[in-house]
Amino acid sequence: MKKITAIVGNNADNSTNRKLIQYIAKRYTDLADIEIMEVRDFPMFNKPADMKLPDFVKEKIEVIENSDGVIFATPEYDHAPPAALSNALAWLTYGVYPFVSKPVLVTGASYGTLGSSRAQTQLRQMVRAPETRANVIPGADFLLNHSLQAFDEEGNLVDQDKVLLLDAMMNDFITYIDVNAQLVDAIAANKKAAVEHSWDQP
Repeated sequence: MKKITAIVGNNADNSTNRKLIQYIAKRYTDLADIEIMEVRDFPMFNKPADMKLPDFVKEKIEVIENSDGVIFATPEYDHAPPAALSNALAWLTYGVYPFVSKPVLVTGASYGTLGSSRAQTQLRQMVRAPETRANVIPGADFLLNHSLQAFDEEGNLVDQDKVLLLDAMMNDFITYIDVNAQLVDAIAANKKAAVEHSWDQP
């Protein structure tokens, strides 16, 4: 059974991205053990003295390191991922490298028509940055638009075409995790490159 960390990319109490992550965790219990991680639980990022991370952050880093893959669900604020998600990523990548060569699936929900498409594009760039180096599954775009109307009272997706698309993407993501596990030669090289990367050096 695969272990997947599913990150709710919003700190709102009534987040439809949380509903999406909860639906994924409930629907795909036969595919993976999915643990939900909340970005709202992270403290405000401030560079810690001597790069010493809070114990809470260390625990979350360990969860990601022990996962076979990571799923993000991001809303779109001003055409970008929200500050709460960026804040969590700042902690999770500050002198540590839990995302290196980690399979990642990016999803998202928004109230509007585009389904957080621009925020998802930016998030893919963020997790593929030189000091992050996640392996984002290509060709997988789950854009849940008009998300206020997307779920029934039991938290299930109403649109069956969306359900079938998500089913296909999750099956592909599990396959991608298996394929990624075979790419062992690149993992050490990617980790070395991430550790040695510096924006200050030519």
